[in-house]
Amino acid sequence: MSSGSDSTLPSLLGKTDSFHQQVVASFPLCDVTEDDLTLNPDFCKLLSTLTQHVDQTGLPVPLKTELDKAEQKLQSQRRHWLQSEILHKGVQEMIQDHCIRKHHCAVPPDQNMFYETLEKSLLVSRCIRLLDPSSSTNQDQAPILGLNPQQVVELMPSETNVQRMKQSLLKELEKHLKKKCFGLLSYYQPDWEAESEGLKTTKVSHLSAQLDKDKKRAASLKEVCRENTTLLQRQTRLYLCELIKGIQLLQSFILDHRLRIQTDLDGKKLDYFEGKCELVLQKIKTEMVELQLDTYTADTISAHRKIRETLDSELKACQAEKQSVQSKLASFEILGKAFESLAEEYCRLRQEIETKNWALKEFTQYKDE
Repeated sequence: MSSGSDSTLPSLLGKTDSFHQQVVASFPLCDVTEDDLTLNPDFCKLLSTLTQHVDQTGLPVPLKTELDKAEQKLQSQRRHWLQSEILHKGVQEMIQDHCIRKHHCAVPPDQNMFYETLEKSLLVSRCIRLLDPSSSTNQDQAPILGLNPQQVVELMPSETNVQRMKQSLLKELEKHLKKKCFGLLSYYQPDWEAESEGLKTTKVSHLSAQLDKDKKRAASLKEVCRENTTLLQRQTRLYLCELIKGIQLLQSFILDHRLRIQTDLDGKKLDYFEGKCELVLQKIKTEMVELQLDTYTADTISAHRKIRETLDSELKACQAEKQSVQSKLASFEILGKAFESLAEEYCRLRQEIETKNWALKEFTQYKDE
């Protein structure tokens, strides 16, 4: 029983992964991953239901159908417009080529008449189209230069020249377009330029289908490239997630290993620095002793000791005298301000006595001489 369930589990997981991939592929514009669908099964069901009602761009199916029809209609109208535009451009190119050719070589009179009639007819037709008011313009608008279509029609070439021009136009236009097609064919496949005209004509007839095939192949390759880009982004995201997980796991391993050995390492470093500090202190003491031995002799040291003893005894005597004086001053301070004036008077009298004794001594010494 357990073996059967174990064999069924991988197939279910494979189906689930395939289902998630299909849902993600159905919404390429949404930044949704397979992990998001796995973590949110209800959201996955909602997206799966939406795939039946919207396309990959998010448009509803009926709106997409109407949009496709409008696109087809637009393409049809655009095709008809392009056909007319190509013919008009072809005629203009024929006229330009004739003008250039006319300046480089002699042109037969009938051919010159043909192109002059064609150019004048195009110019008159264009002016008539500009002067003829249509439903999209203002009917009350003043005519350009005061002209009307009837006045411009009078400038048309003669009917005979126009008929001759029309008889030759299709042949000349066909020749011009054929030349352009051969040029396009040579650009598409330069190796075909040296082939015969009949073979070129055959290949030109198949050129449109070949271009459509190349265009579809380019679109298919572009779609494959887009899918590959989406797949690459998804795989890159998964790879970065796994890489971040691996880095976090490696960081935790490094941190645990460092915490385990950090205590022993710190203890060893502490012992090393304590020993080094003790060694430096001993070296400093040794240097001080050597410096003292080099500086002072035995007699100098004994003399310094005697001097030190004398200075210490004098310092003690001075300190004792200082203490006695401080005690006397303290006893005098107890007597107050009255004693302060008495002490000042006593100091003045002592100073006078000393002064008189000095004067008496000097007088006595002078008298003895």
